[in-house]
Amino acid sequence: MSKAIRRTAVIGAGVMGSGIAAHFANAGLEVLLLDIVPPNLTDAEKKDTRPGGARNRFSAGGLEKAIKSRPAAFFHKSNARLVSVGNTEDDLEKLKDYDLVVEAVIERLDVKQALFAKLEKILPAHAIVASNTSGLRIHDMMTGRTEAFKKNFLVMHFFNPVRYMKLLELVAGPDTDPATVERIRRFGEDALGKGIVFGKDTPNFVGNRIGVHAMMAVIHQMLQDGLTPEDVDNITGVPLAHPKSASFRTGDLVGLDTFVHVAQNCFDSLTNDEDRAVFEVPAFIRTMVEKKFLGDKTKGGFYRKGANKAIETFDPVKLEYRPKGGDEGIKGVTKSVSKIEDPKERVRKIVADPGKAGQFAWKVASRSLAYSARRIGEIADSVVAIDDAMRWGYNWELGPFEMWDALGFAETVDRMEKEGIKLPDSVKKMRASGATGFYKDDTVYDLLKGAYVKREVDPRNATLTILRRGQAPVLKNDGAEAWDLGDGVLGLTFKTKANSIDPDVISMLSQAAEKAESDFRALVIANQGEFFCVGANLLLVVMAASQKEWGQIETMVKGYQDATQRLKYAHVPVVAAPYNMTLGGGLELCFGSDAVQAAAETYSGLVEVGVGLIPGGAGTMNMLWRALETIPEGTTVVTQEFVTQTFKNIALAKVATSAEEGKALGYFRRTDGVSFDRARQLTEAKARAIGMAEAGYHPPVPRAYTLPGESGIATLSMMVDTLQAGGFASEHDAKIARKLAVVLCGGAGGASREVTEQEVLDLEREAFVSLCGEPKSQERMQYMLMNNKPLRN
Repeated sequence: MSKAIRRTAVIGAGVMGSGIAAHFANAGLEVLLLDIVPPNLTDAEKKDTRPGGARNRFSAGGLEKAIKSRPAAFFHKSNARLVSVGNTEDDLEKLKDYDLVVEAVIERLDVKQALFAKLEKILPAHAIVASNTSGLRIHDMMTGRTEAFKKNFLVMHFFNPVRYMKLLELVAGPDTDPATVERIRRFGEDALGKGIVFGKDTPNFVGNRIGVHAMMAVIHQMLQDGLTPEDVDNITGVPLAHPKSASFRTGDLVGLDTFVHVAQNCFDSLTNDEDRAVFEVPAFIRTMVEKKFLGDKTKGGFYRKGANKAIETFDPVKLEYRPKGGDEGIKGVTKSVSKIEDPKERVRKIVADPGKAGQFAWKVASRSLAYSARRIGEIADSVVAIDDAMRWGYNWELGPFEMWDALGFAETVDRMEKEGIKLPDSVKKMRASGATGFYKDDTVYDLLKGAYVKREVDPRNATLTILRRGQAPVLKNDGAEAWDLGDGVLGLTFKTKANSIDPDVISMLSQAAEKAESDFRALVIANQGEFFCVGANLLLVVMAASQKEWGQIETMVKGYQDATQRLKYAHVPVVAAPYNMTLGGGLELCFGSDAVQAAAETYSGLVEVGVGLIPGGAGTMNMLWRALETIPEGTTVVTQEFVTQTFKNIALAKVATSAEEGKALGYFRRTDGVSFDRARQLTEAKARAIGMAEAGYHPPVPRAYTLPGESGIATLSMMVDTLQAGGFASEHDAKIARKLAVVLCGGAGGASREVTEQEVLDLEREAFVSLCGEPKSQERMQYMLMNNKPLRN
């Protein structure tokens, strides 16, 4: 048993340091954020030792930037209360009983060495010291340190932004105690939700070594082939199973100064690298850095918004901005390839293209694959480590070796050899052995051993494919299917586009609840794909509305109300596992579940007003009932405030940008679970469902609440009038809001009274159907279908 890591400190309050501190706070850890005392303080300022005073200006400023940052560094701004600030002159002594200290100061060896010398005299024996460096060697940083200090020292290399990037590279020094590494591995996985990759003490470790090489190779190849940045980004983004930001847009997001620093460090340090010339920064990029064209941070990098907000591109030849363009032939090919859902098929298709797009894709991909293979044994010992690093640190859909398998291992090796691309002997031997790919079933090819070895998989990361029992689903239709997940748990999964809700899904919800009650002890709703659920299938609503099929719409809405209520009162526990976009009907589904095991990055909200409607799948009622459910029976409470806040959340279409913010807005219960690592969400949701079943689950009893009636409607109407008068709401916004007010207040024409769920459901359904008949609502729905963004009319 090792001491739990509870008290943490981060030294260095820059972008990385403050980001690390914020994520530690997200994990519920106490954090002390330190930085140097600002130079050139006045005599009065030198005496200002208040937490937000002059001596702590740098650390306090770093925390403030983290609180205001977009994308947000904290799951919820209240998490910042766990972070206190200080400086390295006055507050180092506070670290005498801390468990973990992460150094994120300037990348200067002398500065780091001096800091470690001070920490060595203060820290307790159990404390771990970690550096977030990516360019300095552990051997050099540890010069002059004691054996005891070295034993508890390692590199924890986070990727920016820390909250969102799963990769955490751990690098041990020659004297690091294996127990220290294991302690941090468990901490990184369990507390922080990170994916761990073990690297070696080489420049830029694993992710940046491969990632920067790939990007630099792309830039040099672009110059050689005479392509434009737009051409390159069209090829190296989605078609090559990389993020939409591709190469140059990614550079703008990271910052050209940061990118140049990392590339230059590789060029300076990797004197024996056979591809060292790739890391040499081209002259046009150095010109951009000199002119402070650094990317998004300076409102202009490889791309910028010019006159009339038109996008402009920095021309690498003319060294000036020009209107964004690109080769139309390349655009056509890459646009077609990007529509292919399967990333493996995408890379095969783009590389097979005989034109400019395919030729360029092959050149840069093959060079990156071969370089990755040559690095095995130098930067990491397994192909899995490199693949994980690129998926988790660079958001590639396929790591280099996964891409290699997708292209065909043998065919790719043969083509590389034919074209004179240098391959390591280990890959040649692998080809000669008849191996069919790096990954085969539950094994992976070990290039150092020259054989397939069993792939180690964390059982907590089990996918639906792994958990499913039997050869066929228990229930199935065109929109959804339910599988036996073992241990008495039935798992329901949608199969519609973006996991939207259609009649088949609605039907399956009720069927699954009934099947779970008869043959299982719990039901888990766990979808796959990019989004958990983007809401109802809007096309069906638009088609029915255009044909004035009001009865069809009402039947559909009542069907979903009945389905969510069926889940809510099922005689087995129902657990939803939302992630990413969980909007409209997707959130209503969570309301109908007994509990939620949400991914930390769950973006939830009732956004129906954006398409001219209100929540119609029991969402309006259940959102309010969630707010009221904590009121003890018999307590005299004026419910107007609860109604008003629910009204604001729905009328303003507030979207929570994390699971924790979803709790704060009342979309999830405070007792609901949050999975920091999405890979573990399914097993954690299943465990939650089993726990509820084994604890003696019984369904809830329906409750009625006293709603404000006419007086509440009048109060909310005044709020709407104010918004409309101030130009914050259109006339149609106001119409929608007033209908919503009637539903939430329990109906028009009466005083405050006790209202049942069914009464509110009837009001909700009536308002939804009536809004479907409004021309402006139909315009909003059609615009959303055509443009994938809301219309304000």
